[in-house]
Amino acid sequence: MKLYRYLTGPDDAAFCKRVSTALNKGWQLHGAPTLTFDTVQGRVICGQAIVKEVEGEWSDDVVLSEH
Repeated sequence: MKLYRYLTGPDDAAFCKRVSTALNKGWQLHGAPTLTFDTVQGRVICGQAIVKEVEGEWSDDVVLSEH
């Protein structure tokens, strides 16, 4: 099955590390990244869709953080 995740976070080193960690676990970038401005916190929020092909079929028991 193909799993989809959408990572978001502030435009900083921590967000880049989250994306790098996902890539190191076999996830792949999917589509273009997004940038939005959070007017409440006054900062840019990054977003990146990632995908991963894994064995098995989808069920409610699938936990994305385990992949």
